[in-house]
Amino acid sequence: MSATLVALAAIFSQLSLLAFGGGNTILPEMQRQVVEVHHWMTASEFSALFALAQAAPGPNMMIVTLVGWHVAGWTGMLVTSVAKFGPSSLVTVAALHAWDRFKDRPWRRIAQRGLVPVTAGLVAASALLIARACDPTWIAWAITGVCAVLALRTKIHPLWLLAAGSLIGLTGVGQ
Repeated sequence: MSATLVALAAIFSQLSLLAFGGGNTILPEMQRQVVEVHHWMTASEFSALFALAQAAPGPNMMIVTLVGWHVAGWTGMLVTSVAKFGPSSLVTVAALHAWDRFKDRPWRRIAQRGLVPVTAGLVAASALLIARACDPTWIAWAITGVCAVLALRTKIHPLWLLAAGSLIGLTGVGQ
């Protein structure tokens, strides 16, 4: 087994166990590992893979599979997928049994309330990381900000926002 595959397995197994509150919470560390630590791709390439993963139907963590494929082909794709989804699935099954067992305990409600801001912060950090890698100009940052506000404050479907961003990108504005 190559050193790259071992490194992929180690990184994505650790990320699997850190993905608390959803897969997107680990994007900053995933990006740091594959871009800054191992130099397997650039920040722009990572952002492009993330955009492709989000646009494609299926699980929102398809980025894991795409990173594995980009780094080590089909074998890398298999290794990253198993490493990312295996450990967290086993922990989730065990945690759900314990969570159900202690459903009437007061500490459970307190823990749930405390975890909400942690999860929100991790998701916000992921959004900022992707925005920084994709938005090199103030105009692009403004477009990102407007899209974020519209997504949060209106019922506009995200695909319309993506379409608008694509059209703006085709015009060359913000480059």
